Amino acid sequence: MVSKITVPAKFQPLEGLTVSVDSVEYDKSRPAPPDRPHPFVYQISIHNHSTETVNIFGRKWIVKDAEGDTLVVEGDGVVGQFPNLQPGQTFTYNSYHVIKSESTANGTFFGTTQQGLPVAVSIPPFEMSPPLWS
Repeated sequence: MVSKITVPAKFQPLEGLTVSVDSVEYDKSRPAPPDRPHPFVYQISIHNHSTETVNIFGRKWIVKDAEGDTLVVEGDGVVGQFPNLQPGQTFTYNSYHVIKSESTANGTFFGTTQQGLPVAVSIPPFEMSPPLWS
């Protein structure tokens, strides 16, 4: 059920730049529209173990549900910020997705090095399964 994100050719992976999904939790207290009533909060960390300083300027998410519907979310920054990661630094944040049924999310962060090299790093896929009691 994971969708493959096509990264524009000019963006290349940077050895040592990685992403981890630290947690994913159902959170009924979050606002959600009636057609997507299941909010999931997730914590993501972007780790820069490269020798380059990296500025993250955008992201793309693909959320695909069990019914075959796909939601694509693209935008500037990461939760309103543009992390500038020195070698050895990590940027951690929380956000959330609202879904209508069991879903899988994955994505990509886009950035540049100090030398202007366009880089991309994949967000590992994670599952969101609404509880039976919701």
